[in-house]
Amino acid sequence: MYWNIDPEVFSLGPLSIRYYGLLFAAAFFLGFVIIRRIYEGEGKPEGDLDSLLTHMMVGTVAGARIGHCLFYDPSYYLSHPIEILKVWEGGLASHGGAVGIFTSLYIYARKHPDQPYLWILDRMVIVIALAGLFIRTGNFLNSEILGIPTEVPWAVVFERVDAIPRHPAQLYEAVAYGAISAGLYATYARFRAGTPSGLLLGLFLVGVFVFRFFIEFVKERQAAYGLDLPLSVGQVLSVPLVILGTILLIRALRSLQPADSQKVRE
Repeated sequence: MYWNIDPEVFSLGPLSIRYYGLLFAAAFFLGFVIIRRIYEGEGKPEGDLDSLLTHMMVGTVAGARIGHCLFYDPSYYLSHPIEILKVWEGGLASHGGAVGIFTSLYIYARKHPDQPYLWILDRMVIVIALAGLFIRTGNFLNSEILGIPTEVPWAVVFERVDAIPRHPAQLYEAVAYGAISAGLYATYARFRAGTPSGLLLGLFLVGVFVFRFFIEFVKERQAAYGLDLPLSVGQVLSVPLVILGTILLIRALRSLQPADSQKVRE
């Protein structure tokens, strides 16, 4: 397959609209719709959603951008700090986005005592994973975050970059994140308000970052520096998040056991 789509939808003078930006906006809109439905179902005030969305947007963009700059090319961005602000030129890191989201939602939770931190995260990860589908599709349209050269039948030649057939790693991730989001929503639909604290967050961290660890083997390395390890920067950053997710999962599953035992006795 040969890929050579113009990432710009249209431009008006200095203003250009890109597919990536449209997909990013669509992810936030759809996420808002899903979270609103969850809030309605659990009797939470819908008036809080504007504040929640603002915290999410700031945390996602700021965290993902700063993460990209510090994790993948720190020497350049520390020498040219003004470049950090140029989000529109591309360069967002999912690991940095995770840190930004966790931080911004912690601030939100402190302002809303009726919505505990883990309660919010357990529900937000459903739409965060869904956003990953849109963002990686945008990366594919931009011909960025490329896979390594391959001869598989579904290889893609990104003509805007070179003439080498490559793994469509962006689409692998997009499909995986969409499946993870669907799985998280199905799990939430089973428990609703009774969802064990930390269960969905644990599933998200393990699912996303285990997949991210292995997909790195078919992706071109993005960091402008190397590690003295047979692993990429993305893989190293994924390990602590998988460990955290495993701990949360164990705790959540243990909390289910007494209820399960009670059902057996009945």
